[in-house]
Amino acid sequence: MIRGIAVLRELTEAGGTLSLSGLERATGLARSTVDRITATLARMGYVRFDGRDVHLSPRLMELGNAYMSALRLPALLSPHADALADELDESVSLAVADRDGIRFIHQATRRRAMSLSFRIGDLLPAERTAPGPLFATQWTAADWQRWRERRAADPRDLSFTAVPPRTYEGDAEDTGAPEDDDTFARRTREASTHGWSLDDQLIEPGLVAISVPVRSPGPGGRIACVASVVSHTSRHTARNLRTTLLPRLRSAVRAMERELQAAPPPEPGPPPSDLALWTGASKQQLGREFIESLARGLTVLTAFGEGRPELTLTEVSQATGLARATARRALITYEHLGLVAPAGRTFTLTPRVLSLGFPPLSRTSLPEIAQPHLADLTSRIHESTSLAVLSDSGEEIQYTARVATARVMSVNITVGTRLPAYATALGRVLLADASEGIREAKELPALTARTITDKQELAEALTSVRSQGYALVDEELEEGLRSIAVPIRDGSGRVVAALNTAMHASRRTPGECVTDLVPELTATATRIQTDLHTAARFTHVPLT
Repeated sequence: MIRGIAVLRELTEAGGTLSLSGLERATGLARSTVDRITATLARMGYVRFDGRDVHLSPRLMELGNAYMSALRLPALLSPHADALADELDESVSLAVADRDGIRFIHQATRRRAMSLSFRIGDLLPAERTAPGPLFATQWTAADWQRWRERRAADPRDLSFTAVPPRTYEGDAEDTGAPEDDDTFARRTREASTHGWSLDDQLIEPGLVAISVPVRSPGPGGRIACVASVVSHTSRHTARNLRTTLLPRLRSAVRAMERELQAAPPPEPGPPPSDLALWTGASKQQLGREFIESLARGLTVLTAFGEGRPELTLTEVSQATGLARATARRALITYEHLGLVAPAGRTFTLTPRVLSLGFPPLSRTSLPEIAQPHLADLTSRIHESTSLAVLSDSGEEIQYTARVATARVMSVNITVGTRLPAYATALGRVLLADASEGIREAKELPALTARTITDKQELAEALTSVRSQGYALVDEELEEGLRSIAVPIRDGSGRVVAALNTAMHASRRTPGECVTDLVPELTATATRIQTDLHTAARFTHVPLT
């Protein structure tokens, strides 16, 4: 299990992709061990293969989602952070402590050429951030000693891949004044006195931030997380952040604390089911290539979640279907790795769970999610497949992902191509779910003799699409071109994209398209939706 975690962490540090030989070198494991681990992770849907490269898959985010949903803070506080970012027109983040570092659990960023944000789950050294001194106000003597030991062992912060290495006076590329241990201790004392903390270009030139702690309700008022406003010196100096933005940040934090105070206890969601049976069946099917202990160990992390932040050994065993001895070994191993923390008779997940793939996967887009599923669908049906979204005007579709089949005669469309929505299967799937205003096309020019040009007839066609769950367009866009499409829905059920296949009309009749292709398209759409819902639970997934 420890070796499997090492593989996931190396893939994470590499940005989500490594070759099998690269994993062998990075982990120091034997190639046969790497092969068995990645085969097991692929069976679980946590990685996928592309030739000799291994890629992290969105389903791996269910481990980080388990921590985030058990924590509850992203769900409760992110609307306040987003509103503050809109009001200030600056990036706003929420961070939690991870020993002597911090990890981001939410980012509300501004779209600018110079983007100021980190990925959700990124680990930063406490002393180079604004939240760090605030968290350090709660450190024990042992925490300070561990921090000093880490500083001595890694003076340039090379183990923190999310930040530039620390530089010192005289370096060729000096990025700012270094901080010694006494400076951080002083910043911590000041944070304790003032209740806020500044980062004045400690990570890299130009980046400034101001932070205020969000405290848990109840006696003691320990810091639950830290809210930060992040900017650039071209917009604000560190001093200006304090004088101009700190009052509004404090107001937003008070609203966050009221939210935590008023939030009722969550109802426990359904725990994972039949995981032990699934891992046993996978072992029987794949034999020695499937490491059952790794698979069962990883399922333990998914036992936690909303309404299940703390679990006893017995509760973990019951949730996963694993024997108590198996669950106990997994929890002891995770405690050693820093992924779970004991609290009396119960265990909780730690922010370190986010180190298992969450940072690179938190920046994934819908086309990236869909691409391997399109490739798999194309290989099965031997037809080109595409993903498209509706334009802002609602009058066109834009292709965002595509996999072409190898045929002498095939549909030649590239990513980025725009086509009229009313005359395409993709467009009708998207229009059928759009608002009435968007569906009111200005005019419907005839593109072929078969094109629907009457608005009432188009409205009836869209009604049929909604009821049957697919759209079939037969030679309306171009003579000889037949296409069929199905919807891709987000977690709320809204259609956000459409999946299709298109071919020459001579290859399949309309009836054969429905009987042969709709089930394949629908199954693929379901797999894309599953990955989308996992990835979008606590992150924003761009549609293009």
